[in-house]
Amino acid sequence: MSQAFFLPTRVFSGDDCVKTHAAALWGLGTKALIVTGRNSARATGAGADVEAALRSLGRPFVVYDAVPPNPGLKEVREAAALARSQNVDFIVGIGGGSPLDAAKAVALLTVNDLDDDAVYSPPYSRPPLPLAAVPTTAGTGSEVTPYAILTNDKLRSKSNLSHEGLFPRLAFLDARYTQSLPRTVTVNTALDALSHLVEGYLAVRATPLSRSLALQGLALLGPGLRALAADPGLPSPTLRETLLLASTTAGMVIAHTGTTAGHALGYSLTYFRGIDHGRANALTMTEYLAYLRPTQAALVDRVLAALPVDGISGLKSLLDSLLGTKERLTEAEIETYSGIAVKARNMANTLVPPTQADLAALYRKSFESP
Repeated sequence: MSQAFFLPTRVFSGDDCVKTHAAALWGLGTKALIVTGRNSARATGAGADVEAALRSLGRPFVVYDAVPPNPGLKEVREAAALARSQNVDFIVGIGGGSPLDAAKAVALLTVNDLDDDAVYSPPYSRPPLPLAAVPTTAGTGSEVTPYAILTNDKLRSKSNLSHEGLFPRLAFLDARYTQSLPRTVTVNTALDALSHLVEGYLAVRATPLSRSLALQGLALLGPGLRALAADPGLPSPTLRETLLLASTTAGMVIAHTGTTAGHALGYSLTYFRGIDHGRANALTMTEYLAYLRPTQAALVDRVLAALPVDGISGLKSLLDSLLGTKERLTEAEIETYSGIAVKARNMANTLVPPTQADLAALYRKSFESP
């Protein structure tokens, strides 16, 4: 059987791994741009650790700390302009998925003059700058993927920037950086990791190796989700470590498989309604699996068994306990969102590509009154 697996990211994990393995940053370049959000690097201590590591190596740095949730090209271009003006030659991204994805796009646009459409259309004349990633949430797995997901106002959705050169060279996984996350963020990011594992397993591009990784990730994440559902308090340090490992495993999966219609359904919920990405994906997940199951029962049932949950109804019960009160959609919203989703590239990676009518039905069933 022909298959390929490529993961050029060197991953360090454990408490103080940034300090312990600071020397690995030496080979990335001579001056860094730290790309982060307004609060995450400072609040978690990750920023201080990265800055101390760079100082210990004699590497100067500048900071761009204005990445908003769901960034677009505006912020990326601002940061890239700063990088060029300061003669930066490598990037360190710190934060959740938004800062890490923005950092990847900055690494590309610092060395390539591209208009808004060309950004999403490789090949590029110059490879992106080297990048190190320090996640402060356990959800996106961006630290081990070649993707940057950016808000695209032209399409009224999100667009996927994908290039082999966007794989971070280094990833530093320190679960202590996730300790200060509020429960809502912890749950939503864990649901994002779940969507990556589920969709990655069920993707057209899935391989036996990627599926084996997905099953391992689901076996890690399932008990973690049940623990979150059972205890309304903040997770223990051990649970935080488990969630971070599951998230990175999920990132390894989608690095090779991409995502499917499940993500396309969630994009409009985030773009138009401001619903957190992980929550948006989870809101339609059980209906998406129910849609696939008539023709893909063996694969869907393996996903459910790996968590493990008692069928689709068992997954729905678990997700309902984590999601709480669900949002409501109007018929006009359903028509708009399904019309946008059906054009997403994720559709071609879906085992049973849905029509717009199928997507509209999935929205209706997902948001119908109990």
